[in-house]
Formats: sequence, structure tokens, C-alpha cells
Amino acid sequence: MTTLAHISDIHLGPMPPVAWTDLLGKRLTGYLNWRLMRHDTLNGEGLNSLVRHMREQNAEFTAVTGDLVNLALPAEVVRAGEWLKTVGPAETTCVSPGNHDAYVPGALEQAKRDWGAYMQGETLDNEAFPFVRRVGDLAIISCSSAVPTRPFLAIGRFEEAQAARLAKILKAMDDAGFFRVVMIHHPPNQELQHPSFGLKGHKLFRQVIADNGAELVLHGHTHRSSIHSIKGLNHEVPVIGVASASSAQGGTLDDPARYNLFRVDRSGTGWTCTMREFGYQRLGSEIVMRMQMRIY
Repeated sequence: MTTLAHISDIHLGPMPPVAWTDLLGKRLTGYLNWRLMRHDTLNGEGLNSLVRHMREQNAEFTAVTGDLVNLALPAEVVRAGEWLKTVGPAETTCVSPGNHDAYVPGALEQAKRDWGAYMQGETLDNEAFPFVRRVGDLAIISCSSAVPTRPFLAIGRFEEAQAARLAKILKAMDDAGFFRVVMIHHPPNQELQHPSFGLKGHKLFRQVIADNGAELVLHGHTHRSSIHSIKGLNHEVPVIGVASASSAQGGTLDDPARYNLFRVDRSGTGWTCTMREFGYQRLGSEIVMRMQMRIY
């Protein structure tokens, strides 16, 4: 049996000191949005307790599906690298970056440097994404949908070159007998697309999964718990999103902070996989198991 934890949309707070020169271009609108709409929701309270609770589950691996920062200020990126160490060592933790991690040109490049091995693994053609981590029966495949965008947009992109590499990796990991988990920040399913915050290339992503198969797709971005599916090679593939790990309980935009825990085991020629969701309720201060379901 192999256990995998999934956490997302950290949006580490509080915001570091911001100079007016930092608020040029998209960062100005992002800062105003944070101050006016999300300052009291994504306030970071409870994040440490949630991470501590998650670590007590002793998962073999932790998948972090992006948005560790808010405006991708250099100080935020550095602090996010330190925060990752509280989740676990790079050998047992990896990141699929989100749109906030690539908020402005150059931000994702700094994240790659500062987060180092947390965004590295086995790759093809010397390209950063997708990369693969193998742990037990699992092959965790981290894609990137993170690109800088214009103000008021939070879209992601998944393009032909990355799709071709993902197809090769999925085929190789299937041939090797792994349970394939694909990480991507933006949800790829049709139900969650929107012109201002959806995934450009979602049809291409789904086609790669339909042609090559996968066992599980994990995403963040929506700040809500969700379960959908997309077509796979031999069966429907579960697509599971998790709420922001920093969402406060009293917020009206997002679900309260949560994480998911998956237990995967071989069953004859197939798999068993059980998911448990842990986190805060709308009322009460305790972290509880909110749901348990069998996926395979």
C-alpha cells in the first residue's frame, strides 16, 4: 500500500511589505483584489494546524498543486521555499506550479531556482515539465499550466510540446505497472472551464489522457472540493480538486481549508484506491474527516 497526500493553493500570508514600485502592472490589480476581497478569507490561520494534521497521517508522498504565493514577490517566493520544508523533504514532496507562482514574467523561473528539488524529477528532452516521481506503486507526474497573464486573467496553458511528453511518460509508466497520478494546477475537465480562469488546452489534456490512460488527476485552482471524471483509455479517470489550504472558515467565496489523503494498493491485476478528505467545517475549530469514498 502507498499513501499520497494532496494539498493546494497555499497563498502564504501575511503579505510581505509591499513598495509602490512592486505594484506595477498585474501586481496592482492582484494586490487590490487581495486587500478588498481575499485578505480576510485567505488569511493563513489554521494552515499550520492543517499541515501538522496532514503530516501525522505519515503519507509516503505529498502532492502540492500550486499557488504557494499571492503576487510572486521575490520575498514571497523565498518564504514559500521555506514553507515547503514544513510539509516534508523534497524527496517525498513535489509541486505543480499555479498561476500565482507565475504571476509576472520571471516569477516561475525564480520559483524553479528557490524551490529546487521540489519541482524536479525524471524528465524527457531536458524539459522541466512534466516530471515524474516514483514512490511505491505510484508514478506521480507533475505538469505545469502556470503562465504569466494579463490583469484580471487567471488562465493556465497546456500546449502541444508538453502534451507529447506527457503521452510518452504515461505510456512508459503504464508499461512499468505504476498507478499513474497526474498533477496540474488548473482543472482539465469541461465543467470547470471559464474564459478568465480556465485551462487553455483543456481539450488537448483530456485527449492525452483518453489516448494513454491514467489512474488519477489532481488539481487545485478553484478553492473548492470537487470530484469529476474524464475519459481514459480503458476507464473513466477521476479528476479531484481540493480546497485552498489557507481558506478561513467564515469565507463565502471558498470552501474551508482541507487536504485529501489517498491509499492505493494492488488488487489482482487492478487497483484499490480510497480517498479521505480532512479539514475544517463551516462551524467548529476541529479538523475532521469530512468524507471517505472508494475510487477503485
